Amino acid sequence: MTKPTQNRPPPKPYVQAIHAYVPGKSSGEDGRPLAKLSANENPLGHSPKARAAMQTAAAASGALYPDPDAAALRQAIAHAHELDAAHIVCGTGSDELLNLAAQGYAGEGDEVLYVRYGFAVYDIAARRVGATPVIAPDSDYATDIDALIGCITERTRVIFLANPNNPTGTLASRGDIARLHAAIPSDVLFVLDQAYAEYLDEADDDDGLALAQTADNVLVTRTFSKIYGLAGERIGWATGHADIIATLNRIRGPFNVTSTGQTAAIAALTDQEFVAHSRTHNAKWRDWLMNEIEAMGNYGLSAVPSHTNFVLVLFPDAALAETALNGLMEAGYIVRWMPGQGLPHALRITIGSEADMRGLSAALRDIMEAET
Repeated sequence: MTKPTQNRPPPKPYVQAIHAYVPGKSSGEDGRPLAKLSANENPLGHSPKARAAMQTAAAASGALYPDPDAAALRQAIAHAHELDAAHIVCGTGSDELLNLAAQGYAGEGDEVLYVRYGFAVYDIAARRVGATPVIAPDSDYATDIDALIGCITERTRVIFLANPNNPTGTLASRGDIARLHAAIPSDVLFVLDQAYAEYLDEADDDDGLALAQTADNVLVTRTFSKIYGLAGERIGWATGHADIIATLNRIRGPFNVTSTGQTAAIAALTDQEFVAHSRTHNAKWRDWLMNEIEAMGNYGLSAVPSHTNFVLVLFPDAALAETALNGLMEAGYIVRWMPGQGLPHALRITIGSEADMRGLSAALRDIMEAET
């Protein structure tokens, strides 16, 4: 018998090709805590109702497995969004559901399509099942619908689109989404990632939830990690045709959302006043920061128009972006630098508290004055 060339099991080659997801940092290289503006978390925390519910749930049910079907949570989501609870599945954040979508509908020899500067998880989701990632060109950091349509082939099995997009903050219109969906073959799954949808004004809604209720090949994913401020509890949900939901239920973790998380999310849905307050705070300081960046245009800085809780700031070159990253850390702020996503010349800055925004802006201006 031929002896193996190594004495350990080799991973699949397509798994070896994965670049592991790198989360936003919360401390400097020396371990010093910094104002964390790198992970798009809610600076206002979460609803007091959710906090009280978590405390009660943790004390009452920590020794028991959670409801594997998240029945009460799905019913609460259905009520809040006028959906059918039978067409909802919950996950460990929307990340799990994005990965399950690729796992359920793509594999070796297939293609998974997404736009340039799309969410990093899409590439991971494609590669972990052996599918080939296909990246459509962008249009000035925004989704190019025609480019996406032009990249669809007979091998395309899944199309991912974040709307609003992470990490650019751009938004495809309702008409754009309808036109894209009309061009997608019926046997291709269209995954519309709406992690930041709650930050939109009602007039900017892309109508994805309605599309998911009428189309057979659309899955919309959402999360409680952003505006609801429950990132630490890892709660996501998705809706679509019953067959798609059944597929995801076959392969998801059996107890994938904790009892505490389910209870917190239900309570959070009842506190829309907190959501509205978070939206108002975010819009005010997002616009303020974008105006500050515009005022630094003489240093070569610009900001991509954002519909989310972050702003992508563009620098003249990668070296200056890295210098700004390090300078901001020295000043006490950690933001997101993403050379691995083709954005070495940019920093993604989460909207934080008023003090965070004013302090970061002043620090960035000082850095740019010193460098130019």
